[in-house]
Amino acid sequence: MIAKKRPDRRQQILEILAQELETRPGIRITTAALARSVGVSEAALYRHFSSKARMFEALMDFAEESVFGLSNRILEQQPDASLRCQQIAQLLLGFAERNPGITRVLLGDALVGEHERLRARSSKFFERLETQFRQILREANLRVDGPRPVDVDASANLLTALVEGKMGQYARSNFEKRPTQLWESQWAMLNNSFFRSL
Repeated sequence: MIAKKRPDRRQQILEILAQELETRPGIRITTAALARSVGVSEAALYRHFSSKARMFEALMDFAEESVFGLSNRILEQQPDASLRCQQIAQLLLGFAERNPGITRVLLGDALVGEHERLRARSSKFFERLETQFRQILREANLRVDGPRPVDVDASANLLTALVEGKMGQYARSNFEKRPTQLWESQWAMLNNSFFRSL
């Protein structure tokens, strides 16, 4: 007889927390409510996470590892600056679309009333994204051939603001207005504005 593998309780807690954040927007998730949803006691939650803040941090860890791990692969495989920016932005928009609860955490929407360090960390996620865009655009300016960014700092900031804004629209629409909607047309307009031919 084959023994059934026990579910990873820590992973289960995070998945249910993300689901609660998606299905209960605007409602603060308490550890008591989360424990009920998971089907365990609050004490059992605290055996896996020392606090609710640690649960939110674990969701942010997942987002950072997923998004920046894949974006590093894009940087390794794609030499063209325009395509790098497009693919990284599209990666983040797709991640947000597949992970609505985590999107609320990244935007800080789910962190109201939580520890201030969590809100600071969610801001750092987008600062890191902007830094990555800025680096891509600076490298493009050093190339001898190909189109160059018109204004590196302004372009990196605008692209980050657009991604964050589309994620915000998604959250505010109760996850009905998909962040990838209209992206191809929007990128075509941005690309024409961001890069100039030599």
